[in-house]
Formats: sequence, structure tokens, C-alpha cells
Amino acid sequence: MTKHELAPKYDPQSVEAGRYQEWVDAGVFKPSGNKQAKPYTIVIPPPNVTGKLHMGHAWDTTLQDMIIRQKRMQGYDTLYLPGMDHAGIATQAKVEAKLREQGITRYDLGREKFVDKVWEWKDEFSKIIRNQWGKMGLSLDYDRERFTLDAGLSKAVRKVFVDLYNQGLIYRGEYIVNWDPQARTALSDIEVIHQDDKGAFYHMIYKFADGTPGGIEIATTRPETMFGDTAVAVNRHDPRYEKMIGKKVIVPGVGREIPIIADEHADMDFGTGAVKITPAHDPNDFQVGLRHDLERINCMNDDGTMNDEAGKYAGMDRFDCREALVKDLQASGDLIKIEPIVHSVGHSERTGVQVEARLSTQWFVKMKPLAEKLLANQKTDNKVDFVPGRFEHTLTNWMENIHDWVISRQLWWGHRIPAWFNKETGEMYVGMEAPKDAENWEQDPDVLDTWFSSALWPFSTLGWPDTDAADYKRYYPTNTLVTGYDIIPFWVARMMFQGLHFTGQRPFEHVLIHG
Repeated sequence: MTKHELAPKYDPQSVEAGRYQEWVDAGVFKPSGNKQAKPYTIVIPPPNVTGKLHMGHAWDTTLQDMIIRQKRMQGYDTLYLPGMDHAGIATQAKVEAKLREQGITRYDLGREKFVDKVWEWKDEFSKIIRNQWGKMGLSLDYDRERFTLDAGLSKAVRKVFVDLYNQGLIYRGEYIVNWDPQARTALSDIEVIHQDDKGAFYHMIYKFADGTPGGIEIATTRPETMFGDTAVAVNRHDPRYEKMIGKKVIVPGVGREIPIIADEHADMDFGTGAVKITPAHDPNDFQVGLRHDLERINCMNDDGTMNDEAGKYAGMDRFDCREALVKDLQASGDLIKIEPIVHSVGHSERTGVQVEARLSTQWFVKMKPLAEKLLANQKTDNKVDFVPGRFEHTLTNWMENIHDWVISRQLWWGHRIPAWFNKETGEMYVGMEAPKDAENWEQDPDVLDTWFSSALWPFSTLGWPDTDAADYKRYYPTNTLVTGYDIIPFWVARMMFQGLHFTGQRPFEHVLIHG
């Protein structure tokens, strides 16, 4: 007999080496195929291909793996489906940052070559993520692994877009959106992080256009937007300004005459009670502009620099413009005082830059009908059960106060919007495929918000829109979703309303929420 020395210390690396791959090769993680067994499905919340997995992913997937292994041992026909998310803006931002280190931009490469670079990034990090899944021993069925830009998932995305458009639930329009000047794209409300920044109220005098002495005092935190001012609003019940309504004033430094209007947006108890109205640069002002048929003047480029409307400040960064403009207004006597404040300012979740409210033509999902369907379903026996139950309130609160969802992004990485414009007539066509005479049409350059495709994850990964697909018929609806509380509005709610709308069923039975 040969003697074997027992190692003094347990060495997990030598013990585990090759073991996981043996299990995968043997197919022990695959569904049993036993048609008499009850199916049990968990789809992995697809990690973004922006980088490596972190401790949050480890915790999240460990909980999923515990549940699926228990169900497998209890005799269920279990499917634990892996996959990854292309993560539009987040991945593009990473690749653009890498290019900046090399002194080049995506515009230097052009769309096609830039997208090739992002695919290279995706291939590198998807290998790392798969290796990390293996290190954790997750009992995943890799034969069913999906990626949000797969051909099948892309078909599902186009189908959903076209159907919602034909149902009048997707529309294209000009509206104020959250704008990221670094990524040069629109953002949805939940991609904006608000934080307290030091700022100031700049008190200015807008002099009367008819030469009458004096004028009206307004206070603004963003003087650089005054180049887009088209009115000053006051409250009709404010005794200070009753006699001024209808008069005209001159925008200082611009020379344009604008009217003083009466509107409920002007709060008598806030600031001076008079507010400058810039319909192209503020969502509240946009609504005032609609009520009073005001012109919309955009004074900023998509990269946060000032355009020709800003006169001598054209080409300057918005914050440099603010500084120079304030100095000039002080010199001319139009600036009365500067009042330092700390106020809540929106920043891009992905790039960290201060978000700009900007008038832009975008695609939107009309949310009210979809939200109402979701809320009604939560009052039935077919509801999605949240664990702990208190997190259902997060969902309800978000859906009851929902705004229309801006789904277009001015990016190059993602699902291209399936809309084409005729080069001669400007006519628009929305469809699953390009028009037959494709050379006469130009596709919308924008891509869809990454959450648009991940909202379809529980059913698009199983073969939908082919409702006869074996996996879809067998494993949908899924059973348990495990995810963090912070992603309820981003992802959980969207999977729920899209699942209900397109499959007529809840996408999962339970949502296990953790920190």
C-alpha cells in the first residue's frame, strides 16, 4: 500500500480544481426533463458587462442558488437560467473612458468601429463573469445562457416596440428631458441621482421695455439659461405685480423683449414671487410655455456648451458661461445680489456630471394604462408577492406617481430603434424590419434604454415571442426573482407591466428583496 500524507491545511483550490467543470459537462444543473415533476424557474438578474461581479452579485446569486438547489432536491424540474445585460449607457461610458485615455473619442472611430470596440469589451468581461459564476459554484444551465443583444432577444424587443407603437402606447415628441452632457444622451428620471450642491440665487432686474423707470426682480440658480427666456411669470393674485401683467421687459444682456404673464407656477411666497420662464430648459417652464403658447429657445448644445443664442458666450462651457455672464451683469448693474444656497441638483447616475434639463425630440412609453393594469393585478390572487411584504409599497408608490418613460438614448451601443424616415418625404415607418426600398429610408440613429430590453427578460429568454417555444410553455411564468430593493422601480416594475401586457401573466410569483 502506498502512503498518502494528509495535508495539514485544507486547500480549496486543489480540491475544487476542475470539479465545477465536471458537473457542468455532466449536465447535473440542467432541468430533469421529468414531465411529471412540477417546474421551478429562476432567471438570473443579468449582470451588466461593464466589469467584474462584486459582493452584491455574490450575495444575490447565492440566495438564488440556495433556492434552486433546494427545489432540485425536492424533485422539481428546475431551471436556473444565466445571462448578461449589454447595459447601454453604462458600458458605452466605460469604453469611451478607455478611449479617452488613448486620446480618441467614439466620433473619431465612427459608429461601426466603435460598436466593434464595445463587443470586444463585452467578450472580455463576459468570460470573467462566467469564471466568477463558476468560482461560486452556481448551478446554472449554460446551454440556455442569453445576452440582451442576442438575435432572439432583439426580435422580442422589436416586437414589443412595434406593438406598443401600433397600440398608441409609444409616441415620439418634443419634450423636456434629463440630459447627460458628457454621454450626450437623454436619461429617465430614475437614472438621475439628486445630491446637495453649493449654489446661489442670482437676483437680476429685468427692466421695463417702455422706458418706465424700474423693472421686475427675478432670482435664478441658472443665469446661463436666460438666453432662452421667453416670459416672466407672476401670480395673478400677487398685489406686487397685478399692474405689471401684460407689460414687457427686456432680458438683460440679451436685449429681447418678453411679456410678464400671470400663471399659477409663480409662487408668491418663494423668492421674489416672479420667475423667468425658459420653456426649452425647465420642465415646469415647458408646461407654462404650453399654456401660454410661448416660443421655445434652446440656448445650449448637446455637450453642455452654449450655442449661437448665447451671443458672445457661444462655445463656452455652461458653467464658464455662468461665471463670465455674472461678471458682465454685475458690471452693467443688472445683477442686484448673489445669495449663496445649498440645493438639490440632479447628476447622471452613470457619468456623475450635472444633468441639464433640455428640450429634445425623444420616444416615450405612455405609462398610465400600463401602470393601472399592474396596480389592478396586485389586487388579485395572481399578484406578485414581495418578501418582505413592505416592499410592495415601493412598487405601488412608484406606479401611482409614474411619468411617461423616455426610452430613446442618443447612444451607439444598444438596440437600434425600429423606425425609419423617408429621405425625400420625411414620412415615418415603424416595423419589425427595414422598408423594402431601404436605400430611400434612414433609420433613427437612437437606441433604446437598456431597461426596455431587460424588462422582457423573464419571457424573452425563454423563447417569446414564439409562444409555442418549448421553454416558454414549460418554464414561464418564472417562480422567484431575487434582487435588491433599489432596483424595484428600474427593473421589477417594468418586468411586471411588460409581462402582464404581453403575456397576460405575472412574470414571477415571488420577489425576494434584500439590501
